Amino acid sequence: MTDGGEAQQHRKFTVVLADDHPVVRAGVRGLLEAGGRVEVVADVADGESAYEAVVRLEPDLAILDISMKGTNGLAIAERLGETHSSVRVMLLSMHTNDEYVLRGLRAGARAYVNKEAAADELRAAVDAVMRGETFLSPSISRRVLEGYVSRAGLNDRAAGPLTARQEEVLKMIAAGRRTKQIADDLGLSVKTIEAHRAQIMDRLGIRDVPGLVRYAIRAGLIEDE
Repeated sequence: MTDGGEAQQHRKFTVVLADDHPVVRAGVRGLLEAGGRVEVVADVADGESAYEAVVRLEPDLAILDISMKGTNGLAIAERLGETHSSVRVMLLSMHTNDEYVLRGLRAGARAYVNKEAAADELRAAVDAVMRGETFLSPSISRRVLEGYVSRAGLNDRAAGPLTARQEEVLKMIAAGRRTKQIADDLGLSVKTIEAHRAQIMDRLGIRDVPGLVRYAIRAGLIEDE
């Protein structure tokens, strides 16, 4: 007879995997499914497809590459935190500097794994996340975690200029999209978009849309035509 803990340990976890490189996606899928404890229920090439797959399939875990065409993994992680908080998120990335890692954790990710990680490390990350723990690749500096823990208020100005969601909204504002269009595209209310816009202006110290456009161009969020 097995107890509840053992049953949980041997349960197969469902995963949605998103990476815009087919070879990387196939490799990660193979590593995850090799042990028989993980079922990849969808593997997709972009952030929007990942979000749609999570909504449709409600997996235990979403594994997202950060650098994907269109909506990036950080923005999708934030959106899932708003709409599907029961789905745990792991981020994969070649970027291991402090800024990216902290942004990933702020976005709600439970794990941040270097794409160069060995197979055992990837499986360990999945196991840790499904136990409710946080996992960072050992190659990521210890001070990253210490810095994260020391910041009780990660949503204040000290946490960085903009969150991934705010960058996404700013990019759409700078591209000339109307508030209603942005709300419809992101599946949010007009009031939520207006709140994001007010927070963006407050964080950047900018009080008009032309100023936001200039900032977006300088930050590389849109091209200067």
